[in-house]
Amino acid sequence: MKGTEPATKAGAEALEYFTKSTNANKKVAVGLSGGVDSSLAAAILVEAGWEVEGLTLWLMSGKGACCSEGLVDAAGICKQLGILHHIVDSRGIFEKEIVQELVNGYKRGITPLPCSKCNKSVKFSNMINWAVNERNIEKIATGHYARIRNSDCKNIEINLPGDSRGRIKLLRGIDIKKDQSYFLYDLPQDILERTIFPLGELTKEETRIEASRFNLRTANKPESQDLCLVEHHGSMKAFLDKYIPPRKGNIILEDGTILGHHDGIEHFTIGQRKGLGISWEKPLHVIRLNPISNEVIVSTRENSGRSKCKIDELNWVSISPPEEEIDVEVQIRYRCLPVKAKLRPIKEESNTNINNPCLIIFNEEQFSITPGQAAVLYSGEVLLGGGLIQEI
Repeated sequence: MKGTEPATKAGAEALEYFTKSTNANKKVAVGLSGGVDSSLAAAILVEAGWEVEGLTLWLMSGKGACCSEGLVDAAGICKQLGILHHIVDSRGIFEKEIVQELVNGYKRGITPLPCSKCNKSVKFSNMINWAVNERNIEKIATGHYARIRNSDCKNIEINLPGDSRGRIKLLRGIDIKKDQSYFLYDLPQDILERTIFPLGELTKEETRIEASRFNLRTANKPESQDLCLVEHHGSMKAFLDKYIPPRKGNIILEDGTILGHHDGIEHFTIGQRKGLGISWEKPLHVIRLNPISNEVIVSTRENSGRSKCKIDELNWVSISPPEEEIDVEVQIRYRCLPVKAKLRPIKEESNTNINNPCLIIFNEEQFSITPGQAAVLYSGEVLLGGGLIQEI
């Protein structure tokens, strides 16, 4: 399928880059969710002369971006582009790796981050395994707003605070408002080596414009605003209520003063101020969840800041695991701005894991540091690595 000439400079550059690609085998399986981003990723590669096949992972039944509506739109896009469309039933692994782990995390009083785990454990690994084993395709592509640089990209290595020799680099997408690198921090080198992000140099507005020149059926499709699980169940509360029975407990101040009651700590997250169902002389924020006593502990904002946190389950992307303290920029939530900090490896004699836990020491106190969420480490636009925040 051919569109008109690219309507934006970024679109023209993407087309030129993938047309001139020196990849010996220009075969690629594109992960299609049924949204405009993945649709355009496929269209660009088709126009650039790649042998493209569409691949949709069936994660849930019913409503949701990855489910019935998405399957229909993904199939329609493949028909428009004249490529094969494959559907792989991944509901079992999604239920085990994401749904059950998410529920278990909330029961433990943490706020899990399902998207990054889903990318690593369900989406990217499954797509690559299927592409290689079923279709003899070595590359996959998605519509994520992020960029990859090969291990021989010397100009990036110069300013990185660590050893980046021989490593594939993961960079933020050009569109800072849409950058999705945060959710990709856990991808290992062997997956990044086989992955293509055609939209990394485009803004969301440019994506819409380029999708329109192809007359893609998804060009003006509204963007998903929530987790697929939230869209599927109507709300996160409805999702959790399906798996976790109500557990009455107290909302208390740090000194033990009872201010109110709740029906489950899973409905609260660190830093939350609204929807607590209590009143006090000053605004209060959730600072801790205690799964043993089933209590939600609250305090004023001035008592909610933290200067450090421990992270574990690290994945190092653009640099090797550092042995000494390094300066980093840390993003502790997807919508948070990165902040300056020092990262200090915790050297434990009993820990033989090369990716030892680390201590993050923030230059300024931070709020809403939430166990279970990811602390993703950057140096400018380069994603160094990341890990999960532990109890603080």
